[in-house]
Amino acid sequence: MVKHGDIDLDAVFAALSHAARRETLDMLGRGACSVSDLAAPHGMSLAGFMKHVRTLEAADLIACAKEGRTVTCALAPRALRRASEWMS
Repeated sequence: MVKHGDIDLDAVFAALSHAARRETLDMLGRGACSVSDLAAPHGMSLAGFMKHVRTLEAADLIACAKEGRTVTCALAPRALRRASEWMS
């Protein structure tokens, strides 16, 4: 496992390896969204999309909060910044 500070770079780069996850991060760059809004453009089941959400969350790239039945995600750019620092 490659770490930069407290960030697991393997998890960050693995999370970035899938197009749906990169597109999700791009959407979240414009503001927080519900999981159902994030899943809509990908044409997959909500359960299938939740696997991508969990991968992004495990890599500390997003933060999710549940309010009632709605799960809202927001970008957590710290891990991406650390990966960028490591690359430079």
